[in-house]
Amino acid sequence: MIVSILVWLLVFYIVIIVGARLFENNFIYYPTKYPEGEWAPEKWGLEVEDVFLTTEDGVRIHGWYAPARVELSPRKPNITILLFHGNGGNLTDRIEKIQLLTKVGADVFAIDYRGYGRSEGRPNELGIYEDGHTAYRYLTETRGIPSERIVVLGESLGGAVATEIAVKHPVGGVILESTMTRARDLAIRTMPIVPPSLYLRTKFDNLGKISQINAPVLIIYGTKDTTIPPSHSRRLYEAAREPKRILAIEGAGHNDLFILGHREYGQAVKEFLVSTCDT
Repeated sequence: MIVSILVWLLVFYIVIIVGARLFENNFIYYPTKYPEGEWAPEKWGLEVEDVFLTTEDGVRIHGWYAPARVELSPRKPNITILLFHGNGGNLTDRIEKIQLLTKVGADVFAIDYRGYGRSEGRPNELGIYEDGHTAYRYLTETRGIPSERIVVLGESLGGAVATEIAVKHPVGGVILESTMTRARDLAIRTMPIVPPSLYLRTKFDNLGKISQINAPVLIIYGTKDTTIPPSHSRRLYEAAREPKRILAIEGAGHNDLFILGHREYGQAVKEFLVSTCDT
């Protein structure tokens, strides 16, 4: 009986590992495809330009370019924010955030990773990095924006893309919002009985990369975040080079950080952009 139970436990353990490996990306990415979403930004008073790009591996991705609302900002920092969203929904779910960023005086270029919104393909770690590189090249090569005037902003999973871009390309600044240290650190919390090395191929090693960033860094997190614990943001802050700043939004979780900390968030971002512009 004991041997039989052990055998079945072993089989169950193996099934968990095999299933986790086979469906890894399904557990990480939760895209919303077009036409689902709010695809009429003008209803929100947001002016955007549709941008379609083709990555080096032949995937067509889509983004929105929104110009700064100069009339609402006493000082335009002359910065373009390259926005990388989290693992769920699509860029239309970030309309209010894009609005705020344009109101503080920045142009905003937000993209949907492959498989999200109007972008083709299927998401994976290397693929979304390539989407980020393609977006960066569009800003510098097609729009002619100086690299020191580009600030990459990544929310949650998007923080991994922002970190990757800031390590591989010169940027004026980096904003990481509710970003994980490493994928394996989250995996251990989800399945503590199974070592991530047995099934997890996705790395998102932001903790290992952040010390390589040669630009100012701003880290924002919610003190009640149960999806990516606050300790992740604090560890990233400790590992980052100076100059760096950190902002904790009291009482905010993972998905309501921007809503609960609207004023603090906007003020911190504007101050960061202006200081970046002045450097």
